Amino acid sequence: QVQLVESGGGLVQAGGSLRLSCAASGLTFSRYVMGWFRQAPGKEREFVAAVSRSGPSIAYADSVKGRFTISRANAKNTVYLQMNSLKPEDTAVYYCAAASITAAQASEYDYWGQGTQVTVSS
Repeated sequence: QVQLVESGGGLVQAGGSLRLSCAASGLTFSRYVMGWFRQAPGKEREFVAAVSRSGPSIAYADSVKGRFTISRANAKNTVYLQMNSLKPEDTAVYYCAAASITAAQASEYDYWGQGTQVTVSS
């Protein structure tokens, strides 16, 4: 049974930082592209960042470039999202996801975590 468990969310003031983690189990982690998505109330789920199987290829949404950093530790079956210079508009539930192919859209990801809430106060 595949499980993706996010942690590290919380309440932070604008300009602050948070580090999200996503621990995976039940799959061969190194064979999966890992992504982070987010969904704010009343909005569609949107792509945040993705990292390739061994880590050299990374993509970010324009809205987070220069502020967020995705990384992975295959030995720990974990993917991270370091979020700096947070803004109120970053407030959302953040989800990690795993894709067996080079995925570009949320629908192409095979497995999803339950999400962790990030709230940025102004």
